[in-house]
Amino acid sequence: MTDAAELRRRTRELLAAHPPATTERLDFLRARFDAGLAWVHYPQGLGGLGAPRALQAVVDAELAAESAPDNDPRRIGIGLGMAAPTILQYGTEEQKRRLLRPLWTGEEVWCQLFSEPGAGSDLAALGTRAVRSGDDWVVNGQKVWTSSAHLARWAILIARTDPDVPKHRGITYFVCDMTDPGVEVRPLRQITGEAEFNEVFLTDVRIPDSRRLGEVGDGWRVAQTTLNNERVAIGGTPIPREGGMIGKIAATWRERPELRTHDLHQRLLGLWVEAEVARLTGVRLRQQLAAGQPGPEGAGMKLNFARLNQEISGLEVELLGEEGLLYDDWTMRRPELVDFTGRDAGYRYLRSKGNSIEGGTSEVLLNIVAERVLGLPAEPRTDKDVAWKDLAR
Repeated sequence: MTDAAELRRRTRELLAAHPPATTERLDFLRARFDAGLAWVHYPQGLGGLGAPRALQAVVDAELAAESAPDNDPRRIGIGLGMAAPTILQYGTEEQKRRLLRPLWTGEEVWCQLFSEPGAGSDLAALGTRAVRSGDDWVVNGQKVWTSSAHLARWAILIARTDPDVPKHRGITYFVCDMTDPGVEVRPLRQITGEAEFNEVFLTDVRIPDSRRLGEVGDGWRVAQTTLNNERVAIGGTPIPREGGMIGKIAATWRERPELRTHDLHQRLLGLWVEAEVARLTGVRLRQQLAAGQPGPEGAGMKLNFARLNQEISGLEVELLGEEGLLYDDWTMRRPELVDFTGRDAGYRYLRSKGNSIEGGTSEVLLNIVAERVLGLPAEPRTDKDVAWKDLAR
């Protein structure tokens, strides 16, 4: 088994053969992937060495000490946190070898074509259709709230392939080439003024059956792998103490004593403690992940992440008073990533409103935690055994 000492040796060999100071960034990232030091817990030949996931920190520390370039994980978070684990679990060997390397190096950006105007919280009610045509599937429909669609080469897509069975059983999972004819991306302007989200229209898009993940009709099970990983990626991202939004308001509190009041102090202390508890819970969750695939516990992390972000940003606006109400950056921009900490308080307050919607609404996540973590009785579902085509819309 590959241990920490072996990983250090391999990392030093990589650095010696490809010195970061003189090697092109992309060449270094490709070499790192090929050396099995991208995801050490992935199989050999796919960016890993089959080592324990926890040992990734050993590699990362060695590389950081030499100022080696990273793969800009925030920019390619959908690929890293959602597409890659799903491809690894359900993809063919050919799919894994074609898709995972450029995904990890950031050469190919990914997006997620799941939600629809009529199927957001009830994702299984989706209506985008995929009809078999020889060796291809012809896809028609509309997706919405698609982050990074304007940058993406590939998308993970779920579509209805059988309308005659109940909604969860007639879905199939595909990899869609965003450059194919019939794929149209339109910006959705948000409350912040920018458009990081999109709506995507699919018109007679032909997807080869070779780009299907999992069995026909088994897309809901495949999608659960994606969604569980997504919630961990959103709510369980590793951060240092006072990282993220709590760090911004704590810094303001220390630097601006004239803004302080007793009431705000008490509320800030409470949120600081909650943020630290959430951070440590995330550490424990990632330790559990080292032993297997993420489960429904990630829903609790993402749920708490949304609530904390909204409460912290609200308190920050209160603390700043009139300054907190200022927001003059209404430029229609198409950002590559969400920058919570590099912008002003007004932006954080507005943008955090979306945290309780993206990656699963808080209401849906509460049900997941209640039923799958706490074991409480499920809500009655009258449509569970009704064919999708017979559902009221």
